Amino acid sequence: MSRLRVGLLGCGGIGARHVAALEALPRDLTLVACCGRDAAATAAFAAAHGAAPFTRFETMLDEAALDLLIVATPPAARQGQVEAAAARGVHLLVEKPIALDLAGARSMTAAVAASGVVASVGFMYRFGDAVERWRRMAAAGQTGPVGLFAGSYHCNALHAPWWRERAKSGGQMLEQVIHLIDLVRVFMGEPDTVYARAANLFHGQTPGYDVEDVSVIVFGWDDGRIANLHASNAAIPGRWAKEWRLVAERCTGQFEDWNTAVLTATAPDVVEEIVAGKTDPFVAQLADLAAAIGEGRPPAAPLAEGEAGVRLALAARRSADERREIRLSDAF
Repeated sequence: MSRLRVGLLGCGGIGARHVAALEALPRDLTLVACCGRDAAATAAFAAAHGAAPFTRFETMLDEAALDLLIVATPPAARQGQVEAAAARGVHLLVEKPIALDLAGARSMTAAVAASGVVASVGFMYRFGDAVERWRRMAAAGQTGPVGLFAGSYHCNALHAPWWRERAKSGGQMLEQVIHLIDLVRVFMGEPDTVYARAANLFHGQTPGYDVEDVSVIVFGWDDGRIANLHASNAAIPGRWAKEWRLVAERCTGQFEDWNTAVLTATAPDVVEEIVAGKTDPFVAQLADLAAAIGEGRPPAAPLAEGEAGVRLALAARRSADERREIRLSDAF
């Protein structure tokens, strides 16, 4: 497979993270174009990576001859660019959440399905060594079904101005906790119900900050299985604590992150396995996408999974707003 010509839409922090991953795969991918709103900042970013700068997305599509587009803008800034790229036959990696509403997410996935391009969502937690190890054990019948998922996401930062506004980011549930929501789906499948509570307890006097800074989500299955997720943006400054525990029929997993876990078989004998991986999930995600494009297969995190994650996150947010349990089949 020849190297893919890659364009980047959105030259902020997450865009830089994707470019670093791209540059770790020089045989597969070459950054040729960057697009951002600030001309000077975009030019400086592009020059640092040997790419051409653009401030108009349509011009980049017309002139850069892209094979792959990485969409790393804030979700509120996505206004048809994904659909336009798909219509041109450009493959896609779209950061989560792919949209702020279900109509926007469905528009993207429909455009991808109609075009036949390969498109992935930025659920990079899936690519960690510890996550992969559990999935292999589950596929081999070693864990049994997961009955309880307990996850947490805690930080303490003001983040970018757009992040603090629900109309631009969707709030912490949609912008950050969605990673854990995706893992709930990966490990347990689609839930039947959701109940959530959320509040802005600590940032009420912060100008422009109207998203939740504490939340709890409980997903339920009609067969009795449960997943609970709690999050905050008022914990220890400078620390990003993302952890989860799985309790399955024959195994328990305590995950410090996507690469690090203690997996303990509980039947027939108690046997502990420590996983301490080093995989960069951004690199692994891009490598999988490049391989999927070359092989003509779906990626490990298809864009449709991004739509499913948005659906569950929006249902949780609606439950918190309305303070009631919601049956997901009736949510939208």
